[in-house]
Amino acid sequence: MLVKTYCAAVNGLEVTTVTIEVSLSKGVMYHFTGLGDTAVREGRDRIAAAMQYVGFKFPRADITVNMAPADLRKEGSSFDLPLAIAILAANGNVEYEMLDKYMIVGELGLDGNLQPVRGALPIAIRARAEKFKGLIVPRQNVREAAVVNNLDVYGMDNLMDVIKFFNKTATYEPMVIDTRREFYEHQYQFDLDFADVRGQENVKRALEVAAAGSHNVIMVGPPGSGKSMMAKRLPSILPPLSLAESLETTQIHSVAGKLGKGTSLIAQRPFRAPHHTISEVALVGGGTNPQPGEISLAHNGVLFADELAEFNKTTLEVLRQPLEDRKITISRAKYTIEYPCSFMFVASMNPCPCGYYGDPTHTCVCTPGQRMKYMNRISGPMLDRIDIQIEITPVPFKDISKVQPGEPSSVIRERVIRARDIQEQRFKDVKGVYCNAQITERMIHQYAEPDEAGVQMLRMAMERLSLSARAYNRILKVARTIADLDGSEKVQSNHLAEAISYRNLDRGDWAERGI
Repeated sequence: MLVKTYCAAVNGLEVTTVTIEVSLSKGVMYHFTGLGDTAVREGRDRIAAAMQYVGFKFPRADITVNMAPADLRKEGSSFDLPLAIAILAANGNVEYEMLDKYMIVGELGLDGNLQPVRGALPIAIRARAEKFKGLIVPRQNVREAAVVNNLDVYGMDNLMDVIKFFNKTATYEPMVIDTRREFYEHQYQFDLDFADVRGQENVKRALEVAAAGSHNVIMVGPPGSGKSMMAKRLPSILPPLSLAESLETTQIHSVAGKLGKGTSLIAQRPFRAPHHTISEVALVGGGTNPQPGEISLAHNGVLFADELAEFNKTTLEVLRQPLEDRKITISRAKYTIEYPCSFMFVASMNPCPCGYYGDPTHTCVCTPGQRMKYMNRISGPMLDRIDIQIEITPVPFKDISKVQPGEPSSVIRERVIRARDIQEQRFKDVKGVYCNAQITERMIHQYAEPDEAGVQMLRMAMERLSLSARAYNRILKVARTIADLDGSEKVQSNHLAEAISYRNLDRGDWAERGI
């Protein structure tokens, strides 16, 4: 007898519907076709043990299994459950009338219990697109998949539950969640707040400008000056995620298996802080079984590189293209996958090996050559891609001892949201551009062209700081954001002056000062 069940293969963020065909005839052999990896082939043993545990015997017959399309590589253990149901249906233990109406995914334990799988959300989206009536997933994945409307999503605990469902010997209700209510409830719950930061008003202003335009930032200062403290609070002043952004972000984390248990939608912008020993593959994605890297997990959020100079230089250089293109294409012999990676890049580092160059309370013991070598770990092209570069000095005791808290994140966030609303209206007719950091050179001349006084100021800055053409564009982008924060239609000289002050760590300036 021939029986078909339906599941899905996830490759990157692309999902392909897979048809599992099982044919039983006289014999004792088990034949598998369909380009499955080791985990898929080992599923036979898990299925046999799970069937026996719930009271069914693995058929003594010649079993031929095909997974179509046969030329698409299938990876992972999510095919266990649909394959088990197909074998049982072919053997007469499961009714097959409803099998073509449901997509099924799940890994089987030896006791028949269902284990969670990766990519439940994109699989659910695919199931709805393919006009399936419903989707059956492990209980741990049900809230994640139930985000998709117009699709009945059932969370099952074990193989026997699924058998009873198709045999109609038990009644199960699909999971229903109020996606919008849960999403908006968690958007404003932050554990960290800028009210805890004493002093450092100039740095907080720079981070506000960065958040308003989604600009990249680097902070250079001695240990204990508050670099990491402020970077970790940056998500609390970023605009809230839209539902579309949240869905896209959740899909990436779902494919990577990074969603927490019982999570439906990611409501807050991601904050990823990889260790400086991270490899290139872990940063950009890929591997034998391709997975999103840290830059994709930070999509629509923040990628924080603490102690930037300690990162491997070749690892940092792979960030150059994603910072410009906001997507990463990974090409290998067996696959080509594209992941989105539109993120704010925030970095911090010490100014020298000992860390105390420029600190008024400590003496630096490094030679000028050591300082230059240390700073040269960050290449000029990489630094050019960072819009805002600021130096930080330790907070004086009189500021640390203040009882009055600083300005709360909620107040700063309101200003940032107003500036983003202005940008959204400005670029509403431009596809793929939502903030000032994304505008092209042509758009810079259209929306951020300075007046004659501003041109003269920029010329002096370019000559004195030895700025590149890319740095020139970055200054104009930041100036446009500062003007938006002020509610100004035109980019004025004071906006340019502030934007230029955020380039005081450019390489020409470092060389002149002997850093």
